[in-house]
Amino acid sequence: MKNYIIITNNPLVPTKLEDDSAVIYQDISYEDVLLHVRDRIHEGHRLLSHPLSGSVKPNETPYKSVMISVGKGEMDEGSLSIIENAIQACGKFVFRSDKYKPEVYDDFQLIDWTLIQSAIASADVL
Repeated sequence: MKNYIIITNNPLVPTKLEDDSAVIYQDISYEDVLLHVRDRIHEGHRLLSHPLSGSVKPNETPYKSVMISVGKGEMDEGSLSIIENAIQACGKFVFRSDKYKPEVYDDFQLIDWTLIQSAIASADVL
């Protein structure tokens, strides 16, 4: 088993990883993904990927995948600060689904997958 969990609202991620990694997929908003990650940090998990990775703003995509530790310990203040700042930044942006044609969502999923795939590659080396 891997030493990380991926929390995502991107339906492409669990299909790409299948049983290779622990994935928590939920059909929720970008901001709700961040809130779920924050709750996990309060439980003692640590952030392993940045919640605003890739310079993709929350109003530019509906999908987000974040990597956290499997193990729990003391609440990590650094992880908490990063996720709280990401939640605050997310609140400044609104994703407007009416701006995009349905076929564009496949592209959004691929962009998010590419970003988390890079984090996975780094984590698997360690």
